[in-house]
Amino acid sequence: MTAVTTIPGHKAGTWTIDKAHSSVSFSIRHIVISKVKGTFDDFDATFVTGENPLDTVVTASAKIVSINTNEPNRDGHLRTGDFFDAETYPTIDFVSTGVREVTGDYLVDGNITIKGVTKPVTFDFDFGGFGGDPYGNYKFGATAQTVINREDFGLTYNAALETGGMLLGDKVTITLELQASLNA
Repeated sequence: MTAVTTIPGHKAGTWTIDKAHSSVSFSIRHIVISKVKGTFDDFDATFVTGENPLDTVVTASAKIVSINTNEPNRDGHLRTGDFFDAETYPTIDFVSTGVREVTGDYLVDGNITIKGVTKPVTFDFDFGGFGGDPYGNYKFGATAQTVINREDFGLTYNAALETGGMLLGDKVTITLELQASLNA
């Protein structure tokens, strides 16, 4: 049985992501000395909440063709078989398997599928709260973050550097800035 938790302002229902106030971003170590960041500009997510917030179910998807690192040549390369193979695997998908509260922090467990490979992940969920917007919509906001090893998903492209180390790091930080509206 799931523990029962209470969050002020929580309402049960189906919530749809507000894309204008949300983002899906990532960062990866580049040439050992810095990080490159990018976004997926086309994404979708739905949150179905019960009376108990810990019974929430999340489904989300990001389209590979929408990858944006502010460098068109790199974005094109990331869409190829060297990386995501967007033609064969057009989306990254996430389906939650549970929500937990651990010493006041929320964790969202689930399965992420990248390039046809599904692995369990846990997002640290920093809940911002609930509130109404000027247009009568009831919303929640949150930030969620996880770190994956890209090689676990077949994203193995890399190159050795003359100065030592590799062109790309193995760890990728995924950060979600979320705002969602309760469907009427």
